[in-house]
Amino acid sequence: MSTPPPQRIRTRVAVIGAGPAGLSLAHMLALQGVDAVVLERSSEEHVRSRVRAGVLEQSTVDVFDQLGVSADLHREALRHKGFYLRFDRTTHHLDFHADTGRNAFVYGQARVVGDLIDALPGRAAPVIFDAEAVAVEGIGTDRPEVHFRTPHSTGVVEADFVAGCDGFHGVARATAEPHVRTVQRVYPFAWLGILAHSTPVTEEGMYSAHPDGLSLHSMRGPQLSRQYLQVPHDTDLAHWSDERIWKELRHRSAADDADELETGEIIERSLTRLRSAVTEPMRVGSLFLLGDAAHILPPTGAKGLNLAVSDACVLSNALGGYYADRRTDLLDAYSVTALERIWQTQAFSWRLTSALHRHDDEFDWPLRRARLQRWVASETARRELGEVYLGLPFPTDWRYR
Repeated sequence: MSTPPPQRIRTRVAVIGAGPAGLSLAHMLALQGVDAVVLERSSEEHVRSRVRAGVLEQSTVDVFDQLGVSADLHREALRHKGFYLRFDRTTHHLDFHADTGRNAFVYGQARVVGDLIDALPGRAAPVIFDAEAVAVEGIGTDRPEVHFRTPHSTGVVEADFVAGCDGFHGVARATAEPHVRTVQRVYPFAWLGILAHSTPVTEEGMYSAHPDGLSLHSMRGPQLSRQYLQVPHDTDLAHWSDERIWKELRHRSAADDADELETGEIIERSLTRLRSAVTEPMRVGSLFLLGDAAHILPPTGAKGLNLAVSDACVLSNALGGYYADRRTDLLDAYSVTALERIWQTQAFSWRLTSALHRHDDEFDWPLRRARLQRWVASETARRELGEVYLGLPFPTDWRYR
């Protein structure tokens, strides 16, 4: 059987990756009359089922409201004012809403992606699933091409610009790599996570800081909880039985003002190694990096999805300016504009991670306790923490005008 000739698609913006960054950008561009095509290497079914935590900042929800994709979110999301903090066997509630008037929304990333996909058909921004981008060529020209393959054919997307939203190990970042610099910090610990049939500890998430390490407890339903343990970076899940996991979770979360942690059937377990990374600049010629392709954060503050949408806003605004008024200054400023918020969020994630996790020296626990006590006792410190936890303003509007 002969191989069919490659299909050629012409568009203004080629978007690689149908995650939160790529799909949000596609909506933003469509609503500004800018054509785009999204290439996604996985099947639609797989994309819709990727289970990742979703804590949405108020700024992110505001954007989804403007894009018209938030109806289910407002019906089903859990609305949080802050989180619980437990240390020295005492539980404290940090109510950031009282200080800022804003909220966080717990709504799984798979639901976010599904809502974005469902709303696209009427917006002239097609998603081609099972289409793996294998090369990005001509990024030094005004006619870059994205070469892709499907299970049955190959193809080329010809565009004015390419938006790389395909993650840290995707082809977009690999293409940019000779021209950029990536700085990173690898933490010496990981998160052992479980999903369990058990009553959540609190209605909002709770960080339990303990001399032996962090435990984190969050709600996924009335009888469904997601919980995490800080463990060494090289941990083998095979060495952690259900009994051992529950014993350690109970030990670290023990409190004099709360009942003992309820156990239950563990239906899922995972290991997440923590690291931070930022790639600069986020633009090389006609290629722009967004989301995980440009930055990685530890999961402590649940900021990855929100930064992806923030990046999409900055690029959408710049592309809107280019196609409306042929402005190139906004495109030239994309990296600098996006990076200011990225580094502020990295600083927040590092501050939260370092205060909640054990570091192996005698100075560690008294120092961490002092930080935690400050958050509990000081309205000023709590407000500063809450401003970033609930979301700094996005650098730009997603609309050019």
